[in-house]
Order: sequence, then structure tokens, then C-alpha cells
Amino acid sequence: MSSGDADSTVKTESNPDEDVKPIEPVEDNTTLGKYWKAVKENVSDFTGWTYLLQYVEQENKLDDAREAYEAFFQHYAYCYGYWKKQADMEKRHGFTDKAIAVYETGVKTIPVCVELWLHYISFYVTYFVDSTEDIRKLYERAIKAAGTDFRSDKLWDSYISWEKDLPNVTSLHDRVLSIPTQLYRHHYDSFKHHVETHHPKEILSLDDFLKLRKEIVNKTILTGDDDENVLDEGPPAFIGPPGLEVPPGMEDTEGGKCDTDEAIKLKDRLISTREVMYRKNEEEVSKRWNFEEAIKRPYFHVKPLERGQLKNWREYLDWEIQNGTHERVVVLFERCMIACALYEDFWMKYAKYMEDHSLDAVRTVYSRACKIHLPKKPYIHMAWASFEERQGNYDGAYDVLATLEKSVPGLIMVAMRRISLERRRGNLATVETFFKDYIENAASPEIASFYSIKYARFLLKIKVDPEAAREVFKQAIEKDMVSI
Repeated sequence: MSSGDADSTVKTESNPDEDVKPIEPVEDNTTLGKYWKAVKENVSDFTGWTYLLQYVEQENKLDDAREAYEAFFQHYAYCYGYWKKQADMEKRHGFTDKAIAVYETGVKTIPVCVELWLHYISFYVTYFVDSTEDIRKLYERAIKAAGTDFRSDKLWDSYISWEKDLPNVTSLHDRVLSIPTQLYRHHYDSFKHHVETHHPKEILSLDDFLKLRKEIVNKTILTGDDDENVLDEGPPAFIGPPGLEVPPGMEDTEGGKCDTDEAIKLKDRLISTREVMYRKNEEEVSKRWNFEEAIKRPYFHVKPLERGQLKNWREYLDWEIQNGTHERVVVLFERCMIACALYEDFWMKYAKYMEDHSLDAVRTVYSRACKIHLPKKPYIHMAWASFEERQGNYDGAYDVLATLEKSVPGLIMVAMRRISLERRRGNLATVETFFKDYIENAASPEIASFYSIKYARFLLKIKVDPEAAREVFKQAIEKDMVSI
């Protein structure tokens, strides 16, 4: 199966644009049912989920495991280790195509997760060892998604180690040498070793080799540094008496066996040009080093992050926005969201940044936050609703607020935001309906009085109906003489 085939089998369990499926009831008198009951009663019980997943893994019943993993990822999609666990289970049961589908969904959900890409690639290489082009395409997808991550060194090393086409290896070295990563010096040393152990003709495309050789030859002519061996490309295969020249055509044409003067000059030129890249990249690394050193928990966890960690992420993002490219900013945000997935302000910061680049991307950020990671957090929902209203998408704003109110009923701020939205839309009848419903279903007389005062003000100022306003006040006072 090729990676292209894999795409067609992918299911969108963790697609934030789809509504989260309700957890179906399971028989409570079974062990499995009891584990399900715990997470149904509290979907935020992360430990409860881990017990459920451990149980289905232990029982090794594929259908039960699929159901549990699918539900789990609707709430905790950033736990990359569990994507691998599910893929491993599918593999054990002989469903290679399903394992690929799990990995595909996983890397689309966490595109900057280097570890998950490496697990996927390792799996793919094992099962499709002869599918060189498909493996290369998979590596390229991984590099495009996560290759600019500061900690992507393992991914680059894996790709370079796997690649057997030497000019391609050179190209990979060139790419990573211009990316600020944690092991930037290691990549430079690796490139030098690559150059020193092969003849330049072997590791460059023909066009690049001829171009480089022309530069060296021209320089030699200009400097007068002529040598009979300067055009040799390897050691002489013909061995004769001392002083006897090698007949034309008897030279060893297999490059890389020995460094002639020309080969040495070509290699020196290759390394010197990359050293310029390396030095420039070293400067970029140094600018980010302190931020990166301060990141102590780059992975997702339900436990709160320390204040110092949150502060470092905020300052790092601000710096990258100010100094980095858009691509690097997005990658850093994606990394940040893994560690800070449960913090509303980071999602809002990400969405605000994307407003200058792509409105669709803004919606995707809000959707991921509200539908997967923070379904009960009010501020991120209200920020999303405000964004949609600014774009003239009033129905979208209505849906966001309605969904939030259904998830977390009784929040006065949400109720008032819904009322204000309808008033700005000119749906005054809907505003009145909302006020009446909130007053009638208020959790306490004090809250009912609050809504009554707001309703009366609306009737007086907007509807210009003082009699109706007076009647609302009258009814409120009859029910609650203390608060009004």
C-alpha cells in the first residue's frame, strides 16, 4: 500500500469541524461498563480514561479498543503515545491499512509531533521496505510539517540515514543547515563527514558538479596555480616505472578512492560555502537558545504548567512573531498548543495572530480549541463568536454561543452575550424571548432580578415602551423585594 492509498482510508475522528460524538451507554454490570461509566460521568477524568484504555489493551478486543480510542481522542487528541498504541493494536490484529489510517489521523491532528512521525515512518518502512518513493514522500510530508521545529533533529537524522541517493543526501544536508535546531552543530559535522568520505562527483547532481568544477578550474587559471593533476578525478590505475606518465584512458574513473588536488579543492569549496550557512544558522540558534532551554514540558499533560513555563511560552511567541518568518511562527504556535492546550489565552493569541494571514485558519484554531480541548471554557467561545460577528457571520456566532450554553448552562455572561448579539442583529423579538426564558429559568431570585432589570432597560431604551418596562419591574419586585 502506498502513502497515497493510506490517505483514502483516513477517518476524521479528531476533525474539529465535526461535532463530538456522544459516548454511547455501555452495560454497567461489566468491567468494561464500569470503566466507561467513570469517563461518561466525567470526561475530564484523564486518569479514568487511561484505566479504560489499559483495560481494552489488556483484553485485546479490537472493536472495544477502537471505540475507546475514538472517544478518548475526541478529548485528548494531543497524547501522541496513544495514537501509536492504537496503531500497534491494529497492526497486531493484521489490519495494516487501519494502522496507517490511525497514524494518518494522528499526524494530521498533531502535525509538529516529531515522535509520532518517526513512529509512523518506522512502521511504514518495516512493512513497505521496497516502496522507496512512497517512503521518501512520507519523509517529505514529515519534514514539511515538523522539519522546522527546533527539536526536529531526530527526524532529519532519520531521513538522511535512510536516504541512499547521495545527491539527495547532500540536498537534505543543505536544507537542515539553514534551519535553527538544537543539534545544528551535529548537522554541520555530519555534512563535513559526508563530503570527506565521497568524491564530489558522487554527492552532487551532474549540473552542480560541473558548475562547481568550472569555478575551481577558472580560479586555478586566474591564480596561475596550475598542476598536471588538477583535472584528475582519482588515483592512477596504471602503475608503471617511476616518472612514466599515465596513458590517457588508463586513469581510475571511480571517484572517491583518493583525493587528488582537484577533489580536495572541490571538497574545500563545498565545506566553505556551507560554513557560511552554518555560521548564519548558529546566530539564529543563539537567539532562541534561552527560550528553548526554558521549555521543560514540551508534551501535553493535564497537570497545570508552572507560571514560569507559561511566561516563557508567551515571551517566546512574542519574540518569534516580531523576528521570525510566518512559517516559524506557526510551527512555534503549534508546539506551544501541545503543551498549553488547556489554556484559553494561548488559543486566543494564536487565533488573533492568524487573522492577518488566513480567516479559514482562524476558524480552524477556534474550532480545535472549542470542540476538542476547551469545550466548556467560556472566554475562548466568546472570542470565537466575536470573530464570526465581525466577519458578518451572525449565524456562526449564534451557533458558537448556543453550543457553549448547552455545555455550560447558567452562565450569565453567555446569556447576556447571546442577547446582545440578537439585539445587534435587530432581532428584537428574539431578545425578548431570551429575556423571558432567562427570567423564568433563573437559578435564584437574585439572578431573575438581574435579568429583569436588564429586560426593563431594553424595553425602555430600545423598544421605547415605558409601560412594558414598568410592568417588568413590577413583577420582579413582587418576586424579589430584596435585590431590587
